[in-house]
Amino acid sequence: MKIFIYILMALAAGLLVYNTTKIDFEAPLEGDSTVAVICVLAAACVIVLLWILIASRTIKKKMK
Repeated sequence: MKIFIYILMALAAGLLVYNTTKIDFEAPLEGDSTVAVICVLAAACVIVLLWILIASRTIKKKMK
């Protein structure tokens, strides 16, 4: 499970970097840039949630 979480984090980081390159910083909320901004935010949320999952699993192991 731990390896799967790290694979998901790597995929999310890859998507974050890829979509960051697709953002037009002149007009970030117009056209295809809107989709890229949404995808960047979604990938960042996935990374944060997986990081929280890892922390909670570590705390659970220490409680036992």
